Amino acid sequence: MIKAEDFVQIAKEKGFGLYAGVPCSFLKPFINYVIDSPDIQYVGAANEGEAVAIAAGAELAGMRSVAMFQNSGLGNAVNPLTSLHQIFNIPILLIVTWRGEPEGAVDEPQHKLMGAITPQLLELMQIPWAYFPTETDQIEPTLDQALEFMAEHQKPYALVMKKGSVESVSLNSRLALKPPSASLEPAPALTDIKYSRQELLHVIQAASQPADILLATTGYSGRELYALEDRNNQFYMVGSMGCISSIGLGIALVRPTQRVIVIDGDGAMLMRMSALAIIGYERPPNLLHILLDNQCHESTGGQSTVSHSIDFGAIAAACGYEKVLHVKTAQEVQTVIESTTEHLTFLQVKTKPGIPDKLPRPKITPPEVAQRLRQFIQQL
Repeated sequence: MIKAEDFVQIAKEKGFGLYAGVPCSFLKPFINYVIDSPDIQYVGAANEGEAVAIAAGAELAGMRSVAMFQNSGLGNAVNPLTSLHQIFNIPILLIVTWRGEPEGAVDEPQHKLMGAITPQLLELMQIPWAYFPTETDQIEPTLDQALEFMAEHQKPYALVMKKGSVESVSLNSRLALKPPSASLEPAPALTDIKYSRQELLHVIQAASQPADILLATTGYSGRELYALEDRNNQFYMVGSMGCISSIGLGIALVRPTQRVIVIDGDGAMLMRMSALAIIGYERPPNLLHILLDNQCHESTGGQSTVSHSIDFGAIAAACGYEKVLHVKTAQEVQTVIESTTEHLTFLQVKTKPGIPDKLPRPKITPPEVAQRLRQFIQQL
C-alpha cells in the first residue's frame, strides 16, 4: 500500500499536471488526494469517455495527463481510446481500478464479467498495462516504464489498480458553487435558416486570428474546413463522436492565454451532452463553443436528429456557459469571431443541410494533424 501523495508528487516531477476522472470506491483515496492538491489540475468528468478526451486535449496542449476511472468505465472509454488516442497518436496514462477481479474479494454482480475481461480488453485495444504500484519503491520505475512506452509509441498506457493499493485519504474540499449567469435570447425559428455549414465555416476560418486553435467535430465539418484551407492550427476529428468539446476543454485549461474555437454539430453534441455540464462548471474564458446545427446526421444519410425540439442554448446556459448567443446571419458570426473572447461562450446557428460537390478527404493523416497542432501550440 502506498500514499497517494508519493505517487502524485513523483508523477508531477515527471510532468503529469492534469488529471481527469470519474470516482470509484477503489480509487477514493487517490482521487481525494488529487482533488485536494492545490498544484494539480483535476477535472471531474461526467463519464469516462469524456475523461480520456479531456486528457487528450491537455496532452495536445503540452501537458502530460492522467485519466482515471473504474474498469466498468472502460466500456464508456472504448470509442475515444480506439478512434482518438490510438488513431491520432495521443499518449496518456490511464489508471483503471479492477472491480470484480477474479482472484480478488467478492464484489457486486455487475462487476463480474468486466472484472474477468479487464486485462484482455486493454490488450484488445492494444493498450499495454501494468499493476498500479503498491510499494513506494515501485512508483518511479512503474512510471518510467509507462513513459518509455508512451514516448516511443505515442499511445496510452494503463495502470490497473487493485483494491487497497492506496492508503486512506479524506476529502477536505468541495466544489465551489457556480450558479448559471447567462442571459438568454429566444432561439431562432427553423424558417430563418439562411446558410450552409460550409458558408459559415468559411466565415469562421476567415475571421479567426492566427493564434486561434480551431477544432472541428466528426463528419463533414472537418472535411469542409480542410477543403476551404488546410492550416496548422486546425484539428479534424475522425471518430470519437461528441468528444471534440472535451478535447477543447483540455486544451483551454492548459493554454489559458490562447483562444480555442470548438466547431460542433447537433448530432455530436447530443451524443455527449454531459460535456456541457463539465465545460460550464470549469468555465475557461478562452473557449468559444460554436454549434452548427443542421438538424440531421448528414454524413450517414441525413437522418434527422431531435435538435429541432431542443434549445441547446438554454441547456448551455443552465450548465454555466457565461455567454449564450443564437445568431442567424454570417455577419453576426463574423462579429463574434472577430471579437475578443473574454467569457466561456456558446454560439448556436442553424444551417441548411447539404455538402459541396466532390468534397475531398484530408490528405494529411490523423497523427500528422495531432503532431503539427502540438507544434503550433508549443510555438505560441
